[in-house]
Amino acid sequence: MRMQPVNQISKKGLKVWRLYGVMQSIIVLLLAIGAGVLAYIFEGPWWIYAIAVAVVLLYAYLFVYLFPKVRWMRWRYEVRESEIELQHGLFIVKRTLIPMVRVQHVDTSQGPILRKYDLAGITISTAATNHTIPALITEEADELRSRISALARVAEDDV
Repeated sequence: MRMQPVNQISKKGLKVWRLYGVMQSIIVLLLAIGAGVLAYIFEGPWWIYAIAVAVVLLYAYLFVYLFPKVRWMRWRYEVRESEIELQHGLFIVKRTLIPMVRVQHVDTSQGPILRKYDLAGITISTAATNHTIPALITEEADELRSRISALARVAEDDV
């Protein structure tokens, strides 16, 4: 098996994913509070409160701390002259090779949270699929988009 790709996404991406985890945890907390209020109104058993607290704490630990860290450690990419290699996954690590001759266009995207951290994502489109490299520093993402676009044109000319 080949060596894993050499480039890693920005460390700021870890902060962004943790922020997303905090926002999701707040939603789970509100749902747990709602379940607690219903249990109080209908005089439910005390263990419903304990389960609600445990679910919120477990969810917050997983989605704010553990999953973003593992996801960041596993996300790697490498752009070569003839192909782009991506590696990502939480429990199952997926490795993808995208031939340059198949690349149709390359986009960068940046939402408000990514913009706050000066990050952007790159989407590489082929005829059948789209592949995304998330959380790159904006300048690096722009340079990578230009490089992939130029390599794809060269690969197309060679065919």
